[in-house]
Amino acid sequence: MTMLTLIGLAIIVTIVVLLLFEKMIPIIALSAIPFIGALLAGFSVGEISGFFEEGVTQVAGVAFMFMFAILFFSLMRERGLFEPLINGLVRVTRGNVVAVAAMTALVAALVHLDGTGAATFLILIPALIPLYRRLGMSPYLMLTILATSMGLLNMVPWGGPIGRAAAVTDVSPVEMWHALIPVQLIGVVFSVIGAMLLGSRERRRIRRLGGVEAAVAAHYPPGSNADRASAGSNAEQLREEESEEERTAGLPRFYWINAVLTLITIAALASGVLAPAYVFMLALGVGLLLNYPGIPKQSRFIAHHAPQAFNMGAIIAAAGAFLGVLEGSGMLESIALDVTQLLPHQAIGMLHVLVGVLGVPLELLTSTDAYYFALLPVIQQITGGAAVGPLEVAHAMAIGSIVGTYISPFSPAVWLALGLAGIEMGRYIRYAFFYLWGFSLIMMLVGYLFGLY
Repeated sequence: MTMLTLIGLAIIVTIVVLLLFEKMIPIIALSAIPFIGALLAGFSVGEISGFFEEGVTQVAGVAFMFMFAILFFSLMRERGLFEPLINGLVRVTRGNVVAVAAMTALVAALVHLDGTGAATFLILIPALIPLYRRLGMSPYLMLTILATSMGLLNMVPWGGPIGRAAAVTDVSPVEMWHALIPVQLIGVVFSVIGAMLLGSRERRRIRRLGGVEAAVAAHYPPGSNADRASAGSNAEQLREEESEEERTAGLPRFYWINAVLTLITIAALASGVLAPAYVFMLALGVGLLLNYPGIPKQSRFIAHHAPQAFNMGAIIAAAGAFLGVLEGSGMLESIALDVTQLLPHQAIGMLHVLVGVLGVPLELLTSTDAYYFALLPVIQQITGGAAVGPLEVAHAMAIGSIVGTYISPFSPAVWLALGLAGIEMGRYIRYAFFYLWGFSLIMMLVGYLFGLY
């Protein structure tokens, strides 16, 4: 192997290890490690600066879209857009284990339109876990169903995985999403069917345990984390309180206007009539004017949610620096050429599909940042020699790993969910792993049938 290949691999492995063991935040790892590696490879500071500028320019649009999308959906969530839907579905399905499981899959898909796992868990788990306890249903079942639907909805262009894949491949996230829409729709149907099957199994388990009371004792033993979580979940405050004057017919003020604004925003994204970042920028402006009139209120809202938005934008920008250095220096090309020589020719063109098939197990071994920022560009370069396009690589790797996003121990949102539900990581992985992996393989087949790779 050439020196350029060895240094490039060292950069990638170092970043993966640092992210995997949480020794460094992505912003530092993705920006500093490539800089050091490029210096060791003999490039001047001026050359590295040029690589950086090219890389950041490629991802600027994605970074801005993420920042304004997070702010917009935070606004809609804070104003209670999803609450009536959740409450209505809970009332409709009460008492039927299979219906509750199916409702969980459906409502998770709807609420996760914001693409933010932590926010969806904060909305859904406190609302659902009292119902699950009342029926004697396992909280592990709840989180498994949530993970499936939320993973599928993560394929929206403002979702984290697709945004990362877009940043790496230099393909518009909206363009990437258009081909994934049929997979998402079919996947949601399958997720509801799968939830019903899991719910039917859960109903049989409750009967075997001796009924609801025995099941509650088994799943929520007194003093356990799950027991405390279910008992205290009604006290969770999911959004800021409003005065009575601001409520109309039981709904938050401007509820229907906010709903229409959200639908228009999603339609504008799907149509491609405006740049995605500009769509969210305009939608956020309209939403703030309606819901928080006055500069002080608007400023407080931005100040409250800016850290989350900035963090994602900063990670995407750092990814641009990482990719700019590896591409501009020729390291990715060198890695691809050397690895290609070691692989059988017939395997090169299917490598991205193989990685997709192993996507869920890889989620247990690597973080989302490492999967997309370190592994994807290498696979893209290798398969490029077999005339496989970057879009095909991104689709295969995203579809294969997407439902495993919320089983990864390296996902902060998963730990939040475990805490809200009062359950343990190890038991959750044992409960959900094979179901989620099997589901991802079905989605890989669906993507193949639609000709995505």
